[in-house]
Amino acid sequence: MPAILLGGVVFGFGLGLSQMYRPEVVLRFLRLSDLGLLLVMGGASVVAGVVFAVGSRTDRTAPLTGREFGKRVKSMDRNVLLGGGVFGVGWGISGICPGAAYASLGVGNVTILYAVVGMFAGAYLQGYLRSETSAAEQTAEEPA
Repeated sequence: MPAILLGGVVFGFGLGLSQMYRPEVVLRFLRLSDLGLLLVMGGASVVAGVVFAVGSRTDRTAPLTGREFGKRVKSMDRNVLLGGGVFGVGWGISGICPGAAYASLGVGNVTILYAVVGMFAGAYLQGYLRSETSAAEQTAEEPA
C-alpha cells in the first residue's frame, strides 16, 4: 500500500510540475500550438519503460495488482480502435485526461469535477452496455 501511495504522489507531482493538469495547456497541445506536452508524455514513457523493464527483471510484483510484471499483448481489434476514438473525442471536448483530472482537483480546480463525473458516467455506461451485450449473446447461444 505505501508503494501505491508513493506512486500516486510522484505521478501527481509530475502532472502538477509539467502543468498537464491545466486544460488550457492540453487544448493548446491538441491544437498543435504548444507541443510541450508531447515532450512530457514522451519523457514519461521513456522513464516508465525503464522502470517497467527493471521491475520485470527483479521477480517483483506490481504493487497495485500483485501480479508479476509482464508484457500484456493486446490485439488491435474493433473495440480498441473504437474506444481510442471515443476517448479522443472526450479528451478533445473536455481538454483533460483522467490522471490529469485528478491532479487538477488536487490543485483546487473544482470545475473539473464535471469532467470527472462524466468519466465515471461514461465508464459505467460502457460497462452496462457491455454486460447487456454479453448477456444477450449468451442467451442467443443457449440451446432452446
